[in-house]
Amino acid sequence: MRASRRGHGGDYLDDAMTLLAGWTREGREISRTLPIDDAQHAALTERIKVVSDALQLRPTIRRQGGHTQIRLGTPGDGRLTAVEVALAARIEDAYRSITGR
Repeated sequence: MRASRRGHGGDYLDDAMTLLAGWTREGREISRTLPIDDAQHAALTERIKVVSDALQLRPTIRRQGGHTQIRLGTPGDGRLTAVEVALAARIEDAYRSITGR
């Protein structure tokens, strides 16, 4: 994923987040809710675990009402880092691979 810098003072990580359709930012978290079945959830969770371990992040993954909700916390100051954006992008890739969407 490539993100370009906007003008002076533009935050390229926020720009990168706009390329990740479906991800939202609320306070110090970014999140995504995916309509997938139980088997897809299991496969996605395994892939997320591998990548998040490598990036030393601990996303929250919940299964509720036929949907999988993923939340990534941002550091104490609430600023988005390249690591969270990278994990979100990898999750999107895994999601597309698993579901064919």
